[in-house]
Amino acid sequence: MKQKLLLILVLICVRGLAADSLKVYPTHWFTGMKNKKLQLLVHAQAIGKGSPSVAISYPGISVAKVSKFANSDYLAIDLVLAATVKPGKFKVSLNGSNSFNYQLKAKNKEDGSKRVMGINSSDLMYLIMPDRFSNGDPSNDKIVGYRDQTLNRSEIFHRHGGDLKGIENHLDYLQDLGVTALWLNPVLENDMPERSEHGYAFTDHYQVDKRLGGNQAYHNLITALHGRGMKIIQDAVYNHVGIEHHLFRELPDSSWFHWWPQYTNTTYKDQTLMDPYVAAIDKKKMSDGWFVPSMPDLNQNNTYVANFLIQHAVWATEEYGLDGWRIDTYAYNDLEFMNRCNKALLDEFPKLHMFGETWVHGVTNQSFFAKNRYDIGFKSNLPGVTDFQLNLYGILPALIQAFGWTEGVNRMYLTASNDFVYADAFKNVIFLDNHDLSRFFSMIGEDREKMKMGLAWLLTYRGIPQLYYGTEILMKNYANPDGLVRLDFPGGWEGDSENKFTVAGRNQAENEIFDHTKKLANFRKTSPALTKGKMMQFVPEDGVYVYFRYTGSQTVMCVMNTNEQEKTIDLKRFSERTTSFTKAKDIVSEQAINLDQPLSIAGKKLWVFELNN
Repeated sequence: MKQKLLLILVLICVRGLAADSLKVYPTHWFTGMKNKKLQLLVHAQAIGKGSPSVAISYPGISVAKVSKFANSDYLAIDLVLAATVKPGKFKVSLNGSNSFNYQLKAKNKEDGSKRVMGINSSDLMYLIMPDRFSNGDPSNDKIVGYRDQTLNRSEIFHRHGGDLKGIENHLDYLQDLGVTALWLNPVLENDMPERSEHGYAFTDHYQVDKRLGGNQAYHNLITALHGRGMKIIQDAVYNHVGIEHHLFRELPDSSWFHWWPQYTNTTYKDQTLMDPYVAAIDKKKMSDGWFVPSMPDLNQNNTYVANFLIQHAVWATEEYGLDGWRIDTYAYNDLEFMNRCNKALLDEFPKLHMFGETWVHGVTNQSFFAKNRYDIGFKSNLPGVTDFQLNLYGILPALIQAFGWTEGVNRMYLTASNDFVYADAFKNVIFLDNHDLSRFFSMIGEDREKMKMGLAWLLTYRGIPQLYYGTEILMKNYANPDGLVRLDFPGGWEGDSENKFTVAGRNQAENEIFDHTKKLANFRKTSPALTKGKMMQFVPEDGVYVYFRYTGSQTVMCVMNTNEQEKTIDLKRFSERTTSFTKAKDIVSEQAINLDQPLSIAGKKLWVFELNN
């Protein structure tokens, strides 16, 4: 009798454990979506053994297909949702004995108006690495059960404790600066044993990292942003996951990832994707090689992998009200998959904006990954890219190279003149630096005048400007290693000796750059020419580059002297754009000039003039 009782208790415990450990992805879904198909990936012990059957009794839901995997702990359930299906909870019965509950929520009626608004050239994005900006909730600095228990601000590759609450606490600072949108480095769970601070090795797609505050903290931050009319951009990683991801630790089957006889790294040679003479093995290594040993490469040609990734992107956009996506390592993905994913998102959320990281060399290469004007076999549908060309071959050479036929500011002119290859270059994201690049202030020799030139260019040129956290207070360092450009924002932690979030906490030089940024950024907010206008550029002469942004109601003239010494220019040369005006006012200094007189501009200066009469 005792043995029978013990057996019954064991069976009850085992069954209870199985119920507790059952996982379903997506965790819930939404009514009112254009795509009426939904694929549930269910993970539970032995759920796929034998001939699994699924039954659902809920109006408007039908089971289309049930799929097994080599690993019997997984099951895929394809559902069809009728247009009439209502929000609610329903039971999914498995094999007539086990079951789980699933929920459909109503699609938010504010999509496209107060949330999921998209971003465009009227925005100023501010890029933040959440672990390094501000610690708003010290209670989540270490989470029991997570593999990485480091918490040491003196080590650049350890966690520092920054979180989403810390960002929310400083929205006044960001809004005062002129920021309208936040792009955060990845916020999803990175339960990796080391280097978890950067966020690019997901271990659970449906869990915001608890050290950042978890799902609710993310909801809270986005609600606060949208309440201010600000926007949020999430960082997507489709190419790979962290080696501790549950889908890698417990594979549904081996075809979910790319495998090689020996570990094979990607070659990072994006040219193989467009090279008409490419060797097949070179193209395969580029796309299917692993980015690093700790990040397994996903096989996006696997239908279930593709569905998992696409459905997560759609789910996250609706769940959190995301306004845009930055797509990491875009060139390393299967590009046909990316077209499918982009289309799925835009079908559901027409105002959504997406831009891909394209750290490549050459406008031709970069434009290949975006909507372009090429008559070639592969046509990307990606709206925009991170414009590394205007960084590497634009603003940097303009400020650090001597003027020449193809050097100095002529390099920027030449790069911009190739914009004809894009379907819409104004959807590209321009920047001075980011979390992978050396800090701009260091790259220009810590020259404050050049820093002001760079910021003025960023806030007046075509495209969507992105400012990296701390650039406005002269944070510096070279990306050797990358942790040096990801240091903490001073004042973001209780007890910091300096608080750069305040005027009193910044020194004279820092306030000079902060104020310069703030004045131009806030002018930009209300400037139709800078947010919606066209651009016209004139060939640089003697190191002086002049470009215009204009609409029918406003014209802004930008005069950039990259020389060390003062230059005088004849403004009559620009009559094509100035003919209707007699005067101009510099936005920063508020100095007025007459357009019928020569203009003397000091060395290392970029003047931003609003034309008037």
